[in-house]
Amino acid sequence: MKKLITTTNSLKGFCKLAVKSAYVTIDTEFLRDRTYFPKLCLIQMAFPGDGNENAALIDAQSTDLDLTPLYEIFESESIVKVFHAARQDLEIFFLATQKFPKPFFDTQIAAMVCGFGEQVGYETLVRRLTSKSIDKSSRFSDWSKRPLSEDQINYALGDVTHLRDVYEKLIENLNNLGRSEWFRDELQDLLKPENYFVDPEDAWKRIKIKSNNQKFLSAVKFLAFFREEQAKCRNIPRNRILKDEMILELASIKPKSLLDLGKSRLLNKDARRGWIAEGIIGAFKKANESSLTELPPVFEQTISRKLVSESLLDLLKVLLKAKSEETGVAARLVATNQDLELLVTQDSPDIPALHGWRKTIFGNDAIRLKNGEIALSAKGSGIEIIPLKKSN
Repeated sequence: MKKLITTTNSLKGFCKLAVKSAYVTIDTEFLRDRTYFPKLCLIQMAFPGDGNENAALIDAQSTDLDLTPLYEIFESESIVKVFHAARQDLEIFFLATQKFPKPFFDTQIAAMVCGFGEQVGYETLVRRLTSKSIDKSSRFSDWSKRPLSEDQINYALGDVTHLRDVYEKLIENLNNLGRSEWFRDELQDLLKPENYFVDPEDAWKRIKIKSNNQKFLSAVKFLAFFREEQAKCRNIPRNRILKDEMILELASIKPKSLLDLGKSRLLNKDARRGWIAEGIIGAFKKANESSLTELPPVFEQTISRKLVSESLLDLLKVLLKAKSEETGVAARLVATNQDLELLVTQDSPDIPALHGWRKTIFGNDAIRLKNGEIALSAKGSGIEIIPLKKSN
């Protein structure tokens, strides 16, 4: 079987064989260091078989290639699409088709549910589950250059051929542990379109802000809006226009003219003139003209930081770590730091940790700890939960 597919007819032939399988494994190679949107260079795909059998590389840069046969497999409900760390792959395909591959399986998330740790790498997972090693020498290749080297081809094929064994072993682990439902719940977050589209109006929310001054936040909002809109329009990385720290510094300086931009320590020469400089001044003009009702709301987590009991927060972190070790589920899947802060500062926060399987393994005890109904004590190398009797 030809390993590098460059024509639509070749892709049709490969997909005609793949469509008979219960699952396919998929990976992508892309570039993003010079663009806002990812530039897809190569798609790796395999279906059940041995070695490089039933595997191929799809040259996404070929001008003689239409990816429709592949997208038809993505839409087939009878074929599971298997990825490792799927978010960036899903973004690429969602931006191209406005659809997600369904059903799909993420081996990184499955591994975290099965006790392999936080964000376990593909090479580590392959080694632990298959006792095989992967040659990483081509990992950071320029995948846009043609022809591909033999090392690149072998590396790219390995990304999807080993993934077949990893997938099958993780499916077995999930079933044996009775955690298939936990895993499916976690996948749902990856199927939210808002994860892959950044509305310029909301771009400021992605910046870590410590101030809750509304005038400051308004400046950040309009600067981030300008950056996001221009990055998309020009297809260049956000940081090529303004880095986050530049936006925060400008919001403090509050420049009113191009001359005032010289007060910045972080702005480079390119940002002090031309369209970037004009955009900065324009953003401040809009911020100054905006009414109080147009100002962004104060970040909930910014306010709550002042109210957080650090002692209780630390206790919840200890409980989370203990529960993670006890169940073998990565702590990040159970609760985030922000979840814990909201749990400390609110009576009934709407957080994942208080719903479903997370509530069973952590949330219920977290509430009991917060209410003074249990205590934590060291026991050997672990933590023991001790029920407390309330005094009348």
